[in-house]
Amino acid sequence: MTSGAEESGAVPPAPPTAAEAVFGDTLPKARRYAELLADDGVRRGLIGPREVPRLWERHLINCAVVEDLLPEGAEVVDIGSGAGLPGLVLALLRPDIRVTLLEPLLRRTVFLNEAVEALDLTNVVVRRGRAEEAHGELYTDFVTARAVAPLPRLAGWALPLLRKGGSLLALKGEQAEAELAAARDDVVKLRPSECDVIRVGRGKVDPATTVVRVTVTSEGGPPPSVGSRKGRGGKKKRGRKR
Repeated sequence: MTSGAEESGAVPPAPPTAAEAVFGDTLPKARRYAELLADDGVRRGLIGPREVPRLWERHLINCAVVEDLLPEGAEVVDIGSGAGLPGLVLALLRPDIRVTLLEPLLRRTVFLNEAVEALDLTNVVVRRGRAEEAHGELYTDFVTARAVAPLPRLAGWALPLLRKGGSLLALKGEQAEAELAAARDDVVKLRPSECDVIRVGRGKVDPATTVVRVTVTSEGGPPPSVGSRKGRGGKKKRGRKR
């Protein structure tokens, strides 16, 4: 059974202090995006109806505080963008950055394009495809991802897209330290990198957002086998479980 709010697509009001502190002048656009998620996002299966009551704390503000890690004018590729978390949130919050929302599923890219138009965002490009298909043609300062894949696989998709000094910012949960400890050796074999776990948004969102940051320290990308299992064979496309 769903609640009345879930049935109607009604959005809980933004927590005034936290939302205003994080979104500032962009709060009206954030509210509009929340409405889209609670309505079309639920009806199209992009988010679950149980997520509607916690859209602000768990999703919008949780993603928005990652902007603290992005310098002015940064280029960002959000892989497996889904409903636009975190890429679309960062784009509406930071008109100075340029964001590519990279998503393989048509129904999701349709929603993303509609959201970009509804929010009148001029700093966003929606691109249908997988990250590994963009290797060798798409380069960026930052790659963001949220709930896309385990870290070794995610790094295989993301690191070839980064310029030297660029960072993968992977939003993770409570087990981020353990996941990084288990994956660190595999990640740095893909491309020389520095890895750490940071928490952003303390005092704005509780709990703070946990990010695994992988910053590449070498020019160029890894060999074509980076996305394949155990590094064997040529390029190998892999479907993501959605």
